[in-house]
Amino acid sequence: MADENNEDTKITKNIGEFEDIAAGYEVEKGEEVMERQLPTLEAEENGHSGPILEGTQLSYLGHECEAIPEFLGQEYGQFVKRLDLSFNRIRSLDGLSSFPELEELIVDNNELDDGVVFPRLPTLHTLMINKNRITDLEDFLNKVDTSCPNLTYLSLLGNVACPNELSAEDKDEEDYQRYRYYVLYKMPSLRFLDARPVSRTELAEAKTRGAFMRVARPAQDMLDDTSGESPPSGYSPLPTSSQAEGRHQGTFGRCRYVYHGRHSEGNRFIRNNDL
Repeated sequence: MADENNEDTKITKNIGEFEDIAAGYEVEKGEEVMERQLPTLEAEENGHSGPILEGTQLSYLGHECEAIPEFLGQEYGQFVKRLDLSFNRIRSLDGLSSFPELEELIVDNNELDDGVVFPRLPTLHTLMINKNRITDLEDFLNKVDTSCPNLTYLSLLGNVACPNELSAEDKDEEDYQRYRYYVLYKMPSLRFLDARPVSRTELAEAKTRGAFMRVARPAQDMLDDTSGESPPSGYSPLPTSSQAEGRHQGTFGRCRYVYHGRHSEGNRFIRNNDL
């Protein structure tokens, strides 16, 4: 019994020492995080709060930057799992290669267009790219599917490529549903698309009909032609002798034949019971 009591005492003592060490580590880690969160006085005077770090979540909002700042990847890239770069003017995602553990990327309200290039992001499962300038849905999905093989959440609201009321007034729910079928046909691993989850019925329908839901885009030369005028044609219903300016001819007379039948021009508005 004495040996058992001594063993229990040792275990209790070891557990207590471990808890003290863990508590000390958490305090040190918390202080380090707070130091990274606190903006400098100069940044506050300029109206910029700097990057905000909460654990493995990093936010850098409203700084009007056109690319991902290099210092974000250098200081935080190795451990950040959630990156929010919304409300900037970002046009390129080149700096994402510095975030190898990234799982969630939010780039809403930026200026990303069809030329955007995604680096290889094997751990990314959430991509929110709302209110940008994506127009070519097929090309965008091909890029994302290749670079982000484990993506399960995608949101494209507010882009031309996502046809609903946020992108165009002439789009309705039927247009949006066709878009969902096509996206799920291209990326069947998605579990959440835009503002609502993906249902089994949608997945089954997308597998059957999704390939036919792609919206055809007009050729670039058609988009560039803004004149709105048709090319001139050499055809004319007038005889050749009457086409010259000042030589027009006309004829006035009475028709020799008159048709008073059931289907005559004058009877086209008369109902059957009036005949």
